[in-house]
Amino acid sequence: MNFPYGLVLHPTSGTLYIADFYNHRVMSYAPGSLSGTLVFGGRGAGTSNEQLYSPIGLHMDLLTNNLVVANYGVHNIVQFTLGQSNWTIAAGNANGSAGVSSIGLNRPMEATFDSMNNMYVADRDNNRIQFYQIGQLNGTTIAGMTGVNDSTATKLSWPRSVRLDSQLNLYVADSNNHRIQKFLRY
Repeated sequence: MNFPYGLVLHPTSGTLYIADFYNHRVMSYAPGSLSGTLVFGGRGAGTSNEQLYSPIGLHMDLLTNNLVVANYGVHNIVQFTLGQSNWTIAAGNANGSAGVSSIGLNRPMEATFDSMNNMYVADRDNNRIQFYQIGQLNGTTIAGMTGVNDSTATKLSWPRSVRLDSQLNLYVADSNNHRIQKFLRY
């Protein structure tokens, strides 16, 4: 491992998935095992749909058997079905360029999903949380403000993590402001 970052535990199998940031891959570890298995990537940093570039955040979608990866180095969120050798784009640009528009991301850290399978992305360098309705590549800013780094109650500074509670209130780790922000249901 070289800077392991994101973790997700499969709730039924107990398999641990780890985003191995500088090795540009995702590894898995079966319960009780000390040796890992390459799940995806490991072919150098890149933008092809068989490569990752500094994966950082992971999410397991049990409904589709997909692993969702915040592909930090190329400014997108990708998903791949376990056992497959290529990903599809979930958010951001497939070409790896950063963006500030409703379809662009800049150093995404993590994605999470609500019960309707809508996606929420911590878009770190844009200082915002993007909301994507299921199947859509066009996001809506629901917290923070694109390009504005601020400590007021409605702004964010490098959001790193995002979670939802059972009422769909949004919790954001607002890292450069050294706080956790709560935003009422969108």
